[in-house]
Parts: sequence; structure tokens; C-alpha cells
Amino acid sequence: MFQSFRPTWTVEALYALDIKDLHQQNIQGILVDLDNTLVAWNNPDGTPELRKWIKEMRAFDIPVMVVSNNKASRIDRVVTHLGLSYVARALKPFTRGLHEAQKKLGIPKENLVMVGDQLMTDIKAANSFGIRSILVRPLVTSDAWNTKFNRAMEKVVKNKLFPTGIRWERKLT
Repeated sequence: MFQSFRPTWTVEALYALDIKDLHQQNIQGILVDLDNTLVAWNNPDGTPELRKWIKEMRAFDIPVMVVSNNKASRIDRVVTHLGLSYVARALKPFTRGLHEAQKKLGIPKENLVMVGDQLMTDIKAANSFGIRSILVRPLVTSDAWNTKFNRAMEKVVKNKLFPTGIRWERKLT
């Protein structure tokens, strides 16, 4: 039952994903959650580190697409200045948004990865869709009001999947 929430990898942060590791895993496209994965939910402008990482992905032709349950106006506020495309109202943990993103990118499932900070939405959606997933540590410890319920449920699942705690890696291993 809990295996549908198990990520392929657990990595410290999105910015830890480097080109060498992505190529070794034959990853050609990255689907990424918005809040607390790409940017802190309360800081939509992002960081210089984020902009550098996006620039590096572009240089190696690895598209990054935001797949978020947020409405388009919220996502647009963040991604416009970053030059990223997105799928809004993705309805994660269902697979509709991931299917739409895959169709837009034209990349086979086996070459995609979903990166997110929540087991209950991001990782579950990736597993249901049949793609690999990366759970990252949330960028900030506070959450928007609508995420707090998921975090409470997620705590139970994390304790079952990782009884001794999550080992956050610095790269894909």
C-alpha cells in the first residue's frame, strides 16, 4: 500500500541534480513541482542558484516543466521571468497533469522524472503515471494553508517508508 508513495531517489534539493547524473540515468526532461520544490511557496521570485540551475539545464537541452496543482495565475507569476512552461491545475496525485506535460514535451516516459517535495501528490502521481521520481527536502519548513493537511498524512507514510528517517543524498545514486 505505501509503496505507491516510494520515490526513486531522495535528493537534498532540486539544484543538486547535475547534468552528469541526469545523463547517466538517461533523463531527458524534468517535471517539477512549484511550491517548496522550485521556489519557496512564500518567495515566488526564486534564487540566483535556481536561475543558474535552469540555465545549465537549457545549455544541455534538458527541458524543465512545472507541473503544479496551483492555478495558472500563481504559476505564471513565478515562471514567466524564468522562461519555463507549465501545466496548471495538474490534479496531482492523479496523472492528468503529468500526461499533459509529457505530451507537450514529446519525451517518452522512461526519459522523464518528476521532482517534488510531497509524497502524497508529486511522488504518488509519478508512480501512478509510471515515471521515476525524486523527493526533495522542502525549501522552507512552513507551508501554505492548503498543504498542511497533506503534510500530516505524509508524516504517517514517511514513518512507514523510512522508519529510520530519510537519507537525503547530494546526487542521484
